[in-house]
Amino acid sequence: MNEPVTSQSYTAQLRRLAELTARVREQREEAQDWYDQQCAAADRAVADSADEVNRAERELVAAREAQERVDAEVAVLWQELNTRLGGGGRRAGAPPAPAPEATGDPTVLLDGVRDLLRRTRQPGELPGNVNPLLAICGVAGAVLAYALGAVARALGARGDGDLAVGLPVLALVVTLLGPVLGLIPARLIADRRHAVLSPRPVLIVVIAGLTTTLLLLTLPLP
Repeated sequence: MNEPVTSQSYTAQLRRLAELTARVREQREEAQDWYDQQCAAADRAVADSADEVNRAERELVAAREAQERVDAEVAVLWQELNTRLGGGGRRAGAPPAPAPEATGDPTVLLDGVRDLLRRTRQPGELPGNVNPLLAICGVAGAVLAYALGAVARALGARGDGDLAVGLPVLALVVTLLGPVLGLIPARLIADRRHAVLSPRPVLIVVIAGLTTTLLLLTLPLP
């Protein structure tokens, strides 16, 4: 047989029901707050991921542009190196691929290559072992000038009038230019060796040519 519900027990049940309702409301609010926080965190993560993707895409585009610039500069330097080493107008083929273990900024390496090519582009001095060849140039120039002068003198001796007067003078001028005439082949030697015709080789050519000219002028004519 059920016990009768008293006013006190009814009040206690209402109080219990109110507490349970408040606890359920509190837990529901906590769950909603947690859900909102999770949604906000997810939104922030998506936004951050989108920013990182955009940043990565920009960096990828910049890296590709930098790679294209580096490849173009490498091709120019490679062609210049091939030309410097005697490749001339021939195609040098593709430049060597970068080493797998290579690190660092490639522009620094390219600057070093450009500086090296710039320094090697500057002509140097002719070595001392070409001095005999320079002396031969001077002797050959003097002999050639003397021979041309002799031909002019011979033509003047056979002619008359203005030719008889002018050709000996022309022969003397051509003969005196002999020491300088040897500078033409000397300059070709310097160009082939990518060197500058400095005062030393010029003096060697001129002295050799002048000595030869004096010897030829002092020789008794046949």
